[in-house]
Amino acid sequence: MNFNSDIYIEDLHSAFHSVVNVNALVGKTVLVTGATGMIGSFVVDVLMYGNKASNLCCRVLAMGRNEEKAKKRFANHWQNDMFGFIMHDINEPLPSHIPAADYVIHAASTTHPVAYATEPIETITTNVWGTRHLLDYICRFAPQARFVLMSSVEVYGQNRGDVEKFDEQYCGYIDSNTLRAGYPESKRLSEALCQAYHAQNNINYVVARLPRTYGPTMLMSDTKALSQFIRKGIAKEDIVLKSKGEQLFSYAYVADAASALLSIMLAGLDGQAYNISSPDSDIKLKDLAQIVASISGTSLKFELPDATESAGYSTATIAVMDASRLQALGWSPNYSIRLGLRRTLECLASDVK
Repeated sequence: MNFNSDIYIEDLHSAFHSVVNVNALVGKTVLVTGATGMIGSFVVDVLMYGNKASNLCCRVLAMGRNEEKAKKRFANHWQNDMFGFIMHDINEPLPSHIPAADYVIHAASTTHPVAYATEPIETITTNVWGTRHLLDYICRFAPQARFVLMSSVEVYGQNRGDVEKFDEQYCGYIDSNTLRAGYPESKRLSEALCQAYHAQNNINYVVARLPRTYGPTMLMSDTKALSQFIRKGIAKEDIVLKSKGEQLFSYAYVADAASALLSIMLAGLDGQAYNISSPDSDIKLKDLAQIVASISGTSLKFELPDATESAGYSTATIAVMDASRLQALGWSPNYSIRLGLRRTLECLASDVK
């Protein structure tokens, strides 16, 4: 991925200028866990873009487990005085030498189906222990910081058939006695931990619940259905759909997800959860696959998943989010599903030419 490409820089520009109350970042320090992941890395790039474009003087601390991977991903920032990398496994308590941040974004998480099935313990601990360790860090070293938990549409469970869209109070069914439940249940528990620290230790926090997210920063190891469609499209291979494709979900392009996440961080009410979604990106899986095939000039085929894949797949068939609360803060999306997919494919296809 060329992080200096015109498309990517345009996305950074769009995301930065869509952040509500963005000037509140001037002179602040932001700690981002999961910094080399799809959303975390884009957030880091947006903040560093703001330093260059608007002289924010915002210090960005990127946390991850692999310094070599981070050095490659953030080569553009590595020598910048406003950027710092912290090598740390979020499953362990944070050491005292980490600077006190003004904002802490917990973006570290296992987010793809095969990992849910093959690494179920890590899926749970990264969400729950990681959240607690960051909250403990704030209590001890940064009591004035705002904590931002990156949560998921998965916390809503299955639609009971009583609503068209999930608002932030909705609670659907999750069968906790399944391997797949580790992800949504640990996200639910992470949100409950935030509320507990808020009540007991007066921690200031907000929750950003993301839909299925995609974009040019996606990891090639990602096993989500859309990620597989995109990889097939880049390779000019037929798009393979491993179901009838009737599932109706909300999606977000990574630039919209990042600008919404930062808007929630800067303008959200203490203790509130906010859905991130766009009506232009609510779409059935089969239609999503067809768009990727159309843009790529390939065909759509249907194929049954294997046992490991099936164990990690969500059983939800309708998971559409209501983002009215977020939009009331002044945020709005910039990318339709077709535009976002086209930009993703163009960015990633340039790597294989």
